[in-house]
Amino acid sequence: MKVIALHQEERDLISQAAENNRHAQQKIYSKHSPKMLSICRQYIKDVHQAEDIMITAFMKVFTNLKNFEHKGSFEGWIRRIMVNECISYLRVQKKVGFLEDEFYVEDTFNNIESHFSVEDIQALIDSLPDGYKMVFNLYAIEGFKHQEIGKMLGISEGTSKSQLSHARKMLQEQINKQKNYVNGTE
Repeated sequence: MKVIALHQEERDLISQAAENNRHAQQKIYSKHSPKMLSICRQYIKDVHQAEDIMITAFMKVFTNLKNFEHKGSFEGWIRRIMVNECISYLRVQKKVGFLEDEFYVEDTFNNIESHFSVEDIQALIDSLPDGYKMVFNLYAIEGFKHQEIGKMLGISEGTSKSQLSHARKMLQEQINKQKNYVNGTE
């Protein structure tokens, strides 16, 4: 019974927010903004700019709440708006460049040493060129397929794969460099 009651409570909150109920909108914002800021921060280096983009995206969320069909996760729906807003911002800023090549190497990159903090990992990702970073985030963090990434970014599937391969290679080189530094071998 609790699950149904909680689901109905969220549905009611969404309906109220769609009718411009500011209290309901504030509840939704308070519940989801910490996670959504971290999502925006994955794409945007500057935390203040990421926060501005998140706020703009929340305005789109509240403007389009009537379009939410309750067929999937509400949080997932908001997340998609956040990601799209970050991509739009980077496009307008012309900060994203993609190498148009079809060469890629599928490698494994699932084994980050446990001595890296979340901040260390984010700093490594932030150091990637914006095109590599965007594809890496969309693929490794958001779970999109290369075909979907290609459509979202207006690039070929092969270019998406190539960007990911280059990103992984750069990250692996940076990790190895830091491990060597910590171990005193560099």
